[in-house]
Amino acid sequence: MENKNQGLFEYCLWLGDNNLILGHRLSEWCGHGPILEEDIALINIALDLIGQSRTILTYAGELENKGRSEDDLAYLRDCREFKNAMLLEQPNGDFAKTIVRQFFFDAFHYHLYTQLVKSKDEKLASIAEKSLKEITYHVRHSSEWVKRLGDGTTESHQRMQDAVDALWMYTDDLFIAADSEEMLVKEGFVPELSVIKAPWIKQVSDVIKEATLILPENTFMQKGSKTGKHTEHLGYLLAEMQFLQRAYPGASW
Repeated sequence: MENKNQGLFEYCLWLGDNNLILGHRLSEWCGHGPILEEDIALINIALDLIGQSRTILTYAGELENKGRSEDDLAYLRDCREFKNAMLLEQPNGDFAKTIVRQFFFDAFHYHLYTQLVKSKDEKLASIAEKSLKEITYHVRHSSEWVKRLGDGTTESHQRMQDAVDALWMYTDDLFIAADSEEMLVKEGFVPELSVIKAPWIKQVSDVIKEATLILPENTFMQKGSKTGKHTEHLGYLLAEMQFLQRAYPGASW
């Protein structure tokens, strides 16, 4: 592949992996939501994310031009080949932890795709424009729950604060650019992540403040997911997600 296509391929893997891994995590809530309406909402969001991931990983396969489909990229790569942010592979925990993880990513997702619609790569811009309609709902949904639970009962407030404290260390990983992104940014194919961070911080800070929660300070921040560094949780997630393909290689419906 030429440098541009290689860079876009890796970037699309990152986008697709983020959605796929978080979509899988949310699917684990099926039948376990705190109320029926929220059970359905979480699964619908999971379906949105997995649908977006299929479109992006299909495009990644086209850029790579080695005959790999979205299924190949999802089910035939090992842990170190995945580029998803570490935040998204964290276990669901309780409902508070799931919502905080979702809100941190939804806010990032929204600001990222708001910029991606301006991409000079028409396919990427089109994917972003279509996905943004769903993402706008996602961030509204998760931010409302953060405020409701953070400013709720004593127990819900404490659970939300514990979730914020536990997950904040993974948020910087969202904004670490890969070496190949520098060229893509210069040519207008993808946005600069540092530009997205300021509005993300503002949105997150405003919602957290309204929820009467506090963001941690002087926390060691984890990073390195784009280079294949992940927490132990991703391996267990992939073992479950890829089980059928591993048990029955090449099987199809």
